[in-house]
Amino acid sequence: MVHPRTSLEDIEELSSLLQVPLVAGTVNRGSDVLGGGMVVNDFSAFCGLDTTGTEISVIESIFKLQKQQQQQQHSGQQQQSLVAGMRASLIDQL
Repeated sequence: MVHPRTSLEDIEELSSLLQVPLVAGTVNRGSDVLGGGMVVNDFSAFCGLDTTGTEISVIESIFKLQKQQQQQQHSGQQQQSLVAGMRASLIDQL
């Protein structure tokens, strides 16, 4: 995911150099400061409170988080309980 004002030529060049698909996007209701409003790893994404449903949907599809969640459901209940525990502790802290 790159800054929304990145030119198409730059996106294509970066994509070919890194060998990964890139997409321009925003977080926190249109904020173009991606690093200030989002942290993503292989398993989950954490976004600011102002992030819209559409932005979250784009983030999930870019980083393939829904597919990983579906694979976790098939791999066993132990991983699901771990994720549920993490979510519950995060909600308690907010």
